[in-house]
Amino acid sequence: MVEVICTVDVVLLTIRDDTLMTALIEREHAPFAGQYALPGGYIHAEEDADVHASAMRVIAGKAGIVPPYLEQLATLSGPGRDPRGWSLSIAHYALVPCEIIENAVGSQVHLLPVDRLPALPFDHARIIGMAADRLRNKSQYSSLPCFLAGDTFTLPQLQRIYEIVLGEKLNKVSFRRKVTEMDMLEPVEGCFESAGAHRPAQLYALKSSSRSKLMLLERGL
Repeated sequence: MVEVICTVDVVLLTIRDDTLMTALIEREHAPFAGQYALPGGYIHAEEDADVHASAMRVIAGKAGIVPPYLEQLATLSGPGRDPRGWSLSIAHYALVPCEIIENAVGSQVHLLPVDRLPALPFDHARIIGMAADRLRNKSQYSSLPCFLAGDTFTLPQLQRIYEIVLGEKLNKVSFRRKVTEMDMLEPVEGCFESAGAHRPAQLYALKSSSRSKLMLLERGL
């Protein structure tokens, strides 16, 4: 009987230096020891309630963080993706503000641009491409990029995040209208950010209802 290798792999996406980045970890063991790869690991049937729990455990163990957003991406399988044998990976992607990754105690992650990656083992380059495409597609009509913004942010900062993810400039008036339509933000009372010569900018946060589900538009941004 052929034993199936069953794992989860997680694409951690963040923004640093106006660039969409993914978090990679240097593998400690064969196969591909010493190479960068996605955080991943075996499913622990005796302790994981489901694959979501498996992915959260892997992220906590490998990156030392709890992501504000995690979504199942795809299932990849077959005899050729892992030299150890027939394998199945349930891939996820997570959105994480950069400061959470950088401040994680004991984290060994390396942030690299999703569009300029080195050669990666297994089918990890394909998984990262799928995750980036999913994020870009859903960002056209949802509140998804807000999970890259941190606890509080100004509207110009949020617009810039959308522009980085989508790879295009957005009209300020149209963007703010769409944000209003989604009804996903609330002003943080009494909190402003200095804007140089301009008047201080209001800080916003995601509404509690928007943290548990995506807010959608009937049309894209």
